[in-house]
Amino acid sequence: MQDIKLLDNEYIIGTYNRQNLSIVSGNSATCFDENDKEYIDFSSGIGVNSLGYCDDEWSFAVAKQASLLQHTSNLYYTEPAVKLAKLLCEKTGYKKVLFCNSGAEANEAAIKLARKYSFDKYGSDVNRNKILTLKNSFHGRTITTLSATGQEVFHNYFFPFTQGFEFANSNDIDEVLSILNSGDYCGVMIEFIQGEGGVIPLECDFVKKLFAYCEEADILTIADEVQTGIGRTGKLLASEHFDAKPNITSLAKGLGGGLPIGAIITDEKTCDVFKFSDHGTTFGGNPVACAGAYVALQRIADDSFLAEVQAKGEYIKWELSSLPEVLAIDGMGMMLGIRLKSKNAGEIVKKGIEKGLILLTAKDKIRLLPPLNITMQELNKGLSILKEILA
Repeated sequence: MQDIKLLDNEYIIGTYNRQNLSIVSGNSATCFDENDKEYIDFSSGIGVNSLGYCDDEWSFAVAKQASLLQHTSNLYYTEPAVKLAKLLCEKTGYKKVLFCNSGAEANEAAIKLARKYSFDKYGSDVNRNKILTLKNSFHGRTITTLSATGQEVFHNYFFPFTQGFEFANSNDIDEVLSILNSGDYCGVMIEFIQGEGGVIPLECDFVKKLFAYCEEADILTIADEVQTGIGRTGKLLASEHFDAKPNITSLAKGLGGGLPIGAIITDEKTCDVFKFSDHGTTFGGNPVACAGAYVALQRIADDSFLAEVQAKGEYIKWELSSLPEVLAIDGMGMMLGIRLKSKNAGEIVKKGIEKGLILLTAKDKIRLLPPLNITMQELNKGLSILKEILA
């Protein structure tokens, strides 16, 4: 691995603080380094490998599509994009889809759509273009999605940031409504569970009151489900836990099963706001990515599959919550954050790699995002290692 590290340092810009691990191959939730050492992966590529490494059905669909048509421009129709869009709408109850390549791109599209909706309906004379997001949120690393991110640590170096964003405290409905009452807002963007912010769910009552106000005031609700969507929380969309239906939902990560893809799904109010040339992306709806995403979505959207995700999440909580080092476990389904009593989360991740377990952090927590179809054998093996480290 030393040669790889040297070449990485020489030729790749150092924006990532990589762990001391080079992954060579994998299957299900198990992967291997160049020395054939085995690791149980509780990260799934930060929630991307929803069906684990190299799932047979997924790999076959991707390889088959790559041998037929790897790409064409969006000036033409392709069957994989249409099939995926139809399945997404049928399974989520939304009207139309716009495909892109990442979560940040999906959130950019949602922001643009909300502003155009307001412009079309209220005109340029009405200053109704701001978007409210929540403190401790994370929405991406482009200039605009950084501007929408409610963490000051990200608001450095890249000035000037995009204007038109304000922030409010999560679950403080009085503060949120006092800000929205100014009449300048076209949208509110939330994460139902703040992933990068520490795996912190919103309160149901807060969501209910926020959505009721926005509906009455004609302020669009935007759900960033880049990390929570496509079965991660035990529901196809995390919004289902809150009995909420946002006007726009952004998706990425687990949707592709391992290939880059993002999307916004839109309701009756928002599905026809974008017209020709209002938005676009060269690789959005790529046939190979859509072929893989179709398999992932078809498998994950099954009720029995989602029930297993919830059951495995509860099993993880039950196995770990009694450990003296564990203060609490936040999150839903297979998106969990472990609050520790005294140990450092970053050090736990390093020890995990030494012992053959891949973990993540979120703020000062251990973050678990295992593949949704992880076997019980793999799950128990990984939990045994984690218990040993936390003991």
